[in-house]
Amino acid sequence: MANNNKPEVWLCGPLENIPPLLQPVAHALLQAREELNRFMANFPDKLLWERPAGLASPGFHLQHLTGVLDRLFTYAKGEQLTQQQMDYLVLEGKDQQPNTQTLLNNFNHQVDKAIQQLSETDEATLTEARGVGRAQIPSTIIGLLVHSAEHTMRHTGQLLVTVKILVSSS
Repeated sequence: MANNNKPEVWLCGPLENIPPLLQPVAHALLQAREELNRFMANFPDKLLWERPAGLASPGFHLQHLTGVLDRLFTYAKGEQLTQQQMDYLVLEGKDQQPNTQTLLNNFNHQVDKAIQQLSETDEATLTEARGVGRAQIPSTIIGLLVHSAEHTMRHTGQLLVTVKILVSSS
């Protein structure tokens, strides 16, 4: 979705320092960040945990987007989750009273960390096996990174619809 005739991130050319095969992942994460920050600007905090028609709340989506990027990029590095990451997962979707801007700032920071990790990823390693979770479900580095982009965009779309519903009915 363009804003003020600005093209989407993927139409702006290659991103500096990002390996060619990982450009789509970076483009998707940066596009999600642009859209979320634009749509959530001036979003009323009182609606952050509302669940219209039983949909997930905007607060959940913002927490989950941050957490899932952290978790998937951790697995891509070949690491297991820390206790802090496990604790964060348990609290996703629970109203912890942060405001919209705090949740956006957390997501923006996580995208920055992800972009940094992408820039440091050697394309020659992309097919290396990685285990996901305690069960060590098999994946690969590229599988985890592509899923992080796909999952981020899926939740971004859901969040934007929920926000439109909430704002139009308030």
